[in-house]
Amino acid sequence: MALNYAERMGNIRASEIRELLKLIEKPEVISFAGGLPAPELFPVEEMKEITREVLEEEGEKVLQYGTTEGYTPLRKKIAERMAKVGVNVTYENILITSGSQQGLDFTGKIFLDPGDVVICESPSYLGAINAFKAYQCSFAEVPTDDDGMIIEELEKILEKTERAKFIYVIPDFQNPSGRTWSVERRKRLVEVANKYNLPIIEDNPYGELRFEGERPPAIKHFDTEGRVIFLGTFSKTFCPGLRLGWTCADTEVLQKYILVKQGADLQTSTIAQRELNKFLEKYDLDEYIEKIKKVYKRRRDLMLNTMKEEFPEGIKYTYPEGGLFTWVELPEHINARELLEKAIEKNVAFVPGGSFFPNGGHENTMRLNYSNMDEERIVIGIKRLAEVIKEML
Repeated sequence: MALNYAERMGNIRASEIRELLKLIEKPEVISFAGGLPAPELFPVEEMKEITREVLEEEGEKVLQYGTTEGYTPLRKKIAERMAKVGVNVTYENILITSGSQQGLDFTGKIFLDPGDVVICESPSYLGAINAFKAYQCSFAEVPTDDDGMIIEELEKILEKTERAKFIYVIPDFQNPSGRTWSVERRKRLVEVANKYNLPIIEDNPYGELRFEGERPPAIKHFDTEGRVIFLGTFSKTFCPGLRLGWTCADTEVLQKYILVKQGADLQTSTIAQRELNKFLEKYDLDEYIEKIKKVYKRRRDLMLNTMKEEFPEGIKYTYPEGGLFTWVELPEHINARELLEKAIEKNVAFVPGGSFFPNGGHENTMRLNYSNMDEERIVIGIKRLAEVIKEML
């Protein structure tokens, strides 16, 4: 049956990461592929009690529709947490979304017309690339280094790009590279955005997962004209299955997101919002995050130390100060997609890095996740991966 689909469907591709996860569901496969939190750290027992209390105290309300903007007490708590990164807002600047991924989709719907250009880091988050592609845009990739997007290169691109619509960045423990922007780059980005009258989409799922050093202020902290839109989530710091994220923006901008959400799903799950709000009232989320960070730091250190011992010379990788990922650069003649085929034969998996470049190329790169596997499997998996790399070399 040949149906007449919308033209935009030609731009939508299955997420390579999601498809890869389907192939490696076998328990014997050691996967460094997904950006998955460690499931053994989820507060299962606490959530059992929280759910019971929420249903007993206000069952009729939590099973009913709610407002599009979200549950006000939860929005207030999120606004308070934003202050930790120098963003002083009220609950009226917060929209609860079904994960920050929904905020990315809404961003494309609000800003992009066919033929528009998204300015992004090179590499950038695959989920955002796919979300924006659905709106028939193209991408201008800005070179990056250990301090983030190179602002001089950004200006060169903006000078010759007529239909740039917004700048999309992940400044803290970037996905996929694990790098964090310097404070100076954050300031300069806002200055350039002001000059060219462009919105900045600040995607920040990982900022609270810092293992060492001081957390820098958000890019939105330096926002002087209300052009920075901050996307946050509880998926990496709490429970991804609840699908709870938020968009923080100036009132006029946020109203656009609210209108789009009304047409998309009316509201985010009422009961999930109440459960999270109850958890925040009853328990110390920061204390819980500290436990997560200790585990992830230990796993990061173990992965990087094993790579140092086992990987052959000439392999480069980043040293993230937090987050979930490290980024590996192989010799140029090695194709990571071919490497993956051989790695899966040895029951170890990763994400080839070419997917993170919207305009293609850079097939000699890969992203490794260290949060989801236990310590023993990290060592075994890296040793297997090192064997495959040596074979290809």
